[in-house]
Formats: sequence, structure tokens, C-alpha cells
Amino acid sequence: MKPVISMVIVQISYAAMNIFCKLAAEAGMNLNILVAYRLMFSSAFIVPLALKLERNSRPKLTLVVLFQAFLCGLFGGTLSQNLFVEALVLTSSTFVAASSNLIPAVTFIMAICFRLEKLTLGSHAGKAKLVGTVMGIGGAMIFTFVKGPEFSIWSTRIDLLQGHQAAAPSPSTSSSHRSTGSYLLGCFLALGSTVSFAMWLILQAKMSKRYPCHYSSTALMSVMGSIQSVVFALCVERDWSQWKLGWNIKLLAAAYSGIVTSGMAVVLVSWCVRKRGPLFVSIFTPLCLVIVAIASSLLLNEKLSLGSVLGGIVIVLGLYMVLWGKSKEMKTIDNVNSDQEQPAAAAVLRSSTRLQDSQFIEIFATTQAPDTNTSGDNNSNTNVVSSS
Repeated sequence: MKPVISMVIVQISYAAMNIFCKLAAEAGMNLNILVAYRLMFSSAFIVPLALKLERNSRPKLTLVVLFQAFLCGLFGGTLSQNLFVEALVLTSSTFVAASSNLIPAVTFIMAICFRLEKLTLGSHAGKAKLVGTVMGIGGAMIFTFVKGPEFSIWSTRIDLLQGHQAAAPSPSTSSSHRSTGSYLLGCFLALGSTVSFAMWLILQAKMSKRYPCHYSSTALMSVMGSIQSVVFALCVERDWSQWKLGWNIKLLAAAYSGIVTSGMAVVLVSWCVRKRGPLFVSIFTPLCLVIVAIASSLLLNEKLSLGSVLGGIVIVLGLYMVLWGKSKEMKTIDNVNSDQEQPAAAAVLRSSTRLQDSQFIEIFATTQAPDTNTSGDNNSNTNVVSSS
């Protein structure tokens, strides 16, 4: 249950990050600069932690590991996050939220191509993983596009937006005034963000095998990503006033997203990828939608719809099916390994028995040989005495 609990914690942290990013965007913060600050805060937090906790267990840092860290920082940090925020500007939050739920399907296909997962449709576990993945994607689509009657869970009288949401233009209204070319470009950027995040999960699985230090690998990824994101943000935004952080929601969003989501959450993700594989991690992605919807209803005074509730139920059922299939698959692998270990243990036992028998015969022969020589020496000594 530790990987399951860890991934639920990760999705809760991602949901809180979405709330903070929404508040920072309402405050007028450039989201590309937010991505750069996020990775810089992550580097400042996780590098000292990695140097202290893994100073004796860290393997040798090679050029291959550095190149893998560069790719992880590129796909998991700079590329996926900047493509996500650019797609959010050019399209709408609804479309970007829907496209991010394609991550389990894209990861599943990539994992099969890189031989990290097996498409065993002949077994119940393989069918459960496939059906659960499809149900998760379908539930996310129902959650996003099917509306129906709206209602509130309960009134908490808390609205963190404080009326800014009503004054700001809604994504659907602003997107209607954009050109068709810009909207199509935003669609491709959203798809690119999804593919980039799925590629990061595959690369993280490869890197975890070669460099199994979760804090150090996260630190390398954060440093590489922060350098890349700062260079990109400087090329996009030349206004230095946008880089100023005060004691406000901008600083809180940058610090939280860097320390929690790009720091500790990535450590948990890399550990879960090493334990259960990239598909196991990606299937929890639609769970973030459910958490965001509940948090938005409680904290941002947003209403839930019937479609969101039905989609959330389908997401949870699909998630349970994938977890069941993965657990059955892990049990099958353990049984196969135990069956292979039993003949090997028996062979080792037989060889050790034969070795003990041969050693006993050798010891017996060596203990008998001196008696023969001793008797011979005694006879010779007796003959010498009698002759004298």
C-alpha cells in the first residue's frame, strides 16, 4: 500500500498546486516565470537534502547519468510545464485538463514500446490494466465535457479568488475571439505537454535503474530544469518587473510548487516508478481532477456538476481495476521467481551434499594414510632393533 498512498499524496499536492497557480495567474504573474521559479525553489530545497541523506550511498556520477538527468529536466520540467501553460493561454482550461488525462494511455503505449510493460491480453491482469486505463480516460472525458445540473457540496463561505474570477475573462469567452490557427497551435502544444510528461516517466524508469538514488536524481533533474527554464523565460519575458516576488500569493505559489510538487513529490514519483513502473504512476493522473473539483467547490466557491460526479466515479473504478491487475501481475511474477528459485536451491543442496561426501571421503583417506605409514615405520624399527 505504500506506493498507492504515496501517489495519492502526490496527486493531492498537484491539486493544491493547481489552486495556487490559478491564484497567481489571477494576480497577474507570468506563468513561464512561475515555472522557472518553481524549478529554482526545487533545486534550492532538494540539493542540500540529497547531499546530506545520500552522501554514502550515492553511486558514481557518469556522463550517461548526467545526460539522463538533462533529458528528465527537459521533458519532465521545462518542456512539459511550459507547453502546458502556453496551451492554457491559447486554448482553454477545459481542453488542457482533458488533454492531460491522456497521460495514462500515452504512457501505456510508450511503456509497451520500451518493453517496460507487457500487453498480456490473455491474462486477467492484462485485461484489467487495459480496461482500467480506458475507463480512467473515459471518466476524465466525462468529468470534463459532460455538465448537467450543478450543485455545491456544502457552503464554507470561503472564496480565495475574492471576486477576481468574475472580473477576469473566462477561458471559453476569450478563446472565442482567438484565431483558429492559434487554437489549433494550442491543441498541439497541449498534446506535446502530455507526450513530454509521459516520456519523462519512461526516462525516470530508465534512470532509476542506473542511478537508484531518489533524492540525488531529483536534485539533478531540478538543477537541469531550472537552468533550461530560466533561459527560456528570459527569452520570452524581458520585463524585469515580472520577476519581482513580494510577500504575496506569487511567492507562495512559486515556493509551494517548487518545494512540494517539484521537490518531494518528484522524489515519491521516482520511488514509485522504480517499485511499480511508469504505468502505475500515470494511472493516478485523473485522480487530480476529482481532488481539484472538490477543493474548488470548497475553497473557490465553484459548483460541481452531475457529469463531474459520474466521471469521478468512473475514474475511481478504473483506477481500482488497474491496481488490481498490477497486483495480480506482481503476484504472478513473484510465484514464477519462487518456482525458479526452488529448483536452483535444490540443485545447490545436491551439489553441497556431493561436496560434503567428497570432502568426507578425502578426509577419511587422509586420516587412514598416516596409520599405514606409521605401521610401516614401526615394522622397520622393529626389524632394526632385532637385527641389532
